[in-house]
Formats: sequence, structure tokens, C-alpha cells
Amino acid sequence: QVQLAESGGELVQAGDSLRLSCATSGFTFNSYIMGWFRQAPGKEREFVAAVMAWGGGSTNYADSVKGRFTISRDDAKKTVSLQMNSLRPEDTAVYYCAAGRTWRATESMRPDDFEYWGQGTQVTVSS
Repeated sequence: QVQLAESGGELVQAGDSLRLSCATSGFTFNSYIMGWFRQAPGKEREFVAAVMAWGGGSTNYADSVKGRFTISRDDAKKTVSLQMNSLRPEDTAVYYCAAGRTWRATESMRPDDFEYWGQGTQVTVSS
């Protein structure tokens, strides 16, 4: 049974940092691209960051988070993390981790690129 479980979301102040984690099981983690998406109320789910399979040699970030967020993976522990610095109120959303097989090197990843999804963790940034 495939499971992805996000953790680490909370209420923080603008400018703070937060680290999200996603624990996984039930699939061959190291062969999957791992990503983070987010969805704010009334908005579509949007891409945040992704990391290549097999140790994560390449990463892909949404323009809105470049330079502030860092995605990383630990294939031994089957986890993926998202370090978020300099948080802004517009970063407020439910954050989802996802696993997929399609890599896009020069454009944003899409939800359809990912097969497995977690339930999400709420991040709220107050001004």
C-alpha cells in the first residue's frame, strides 16, 4: 500500500523558516521523482519544487519560491523535505508531497506528472 505522509506545517510569521517532511512507503522510492505542490483556498494546485530520482541530481523550482525554498531527498530513509525560508503570507496553503515518473527540466512540473499523493499539511504565514 502506497503511503505519503506530510508533516511540519504550522502557523508562522512572515520572514520565518519552516521545514516540511514527507515520509513514504509502499513503492520504490529511489526510482521516483518527488515533488511538492501547494493549494490555497479557492485556487488551483500549483507546483512548488521537485527533485530527480536516484539521489536527486537535479531540482526544479517554481519561480515564486526560487532562492527561498530548497527540496531534498533521502533515499535511505525514503523521505523528501522542503526547507522554506523567508516565508511570505502568499505562501499560505496546504502543501502536498507527490511521487511520479515524468521530469520536466525547463518548465514547471504538473500535477498529472505525479501518481501518488499525500494528504497535505497546512502552512499559514501571518503578516
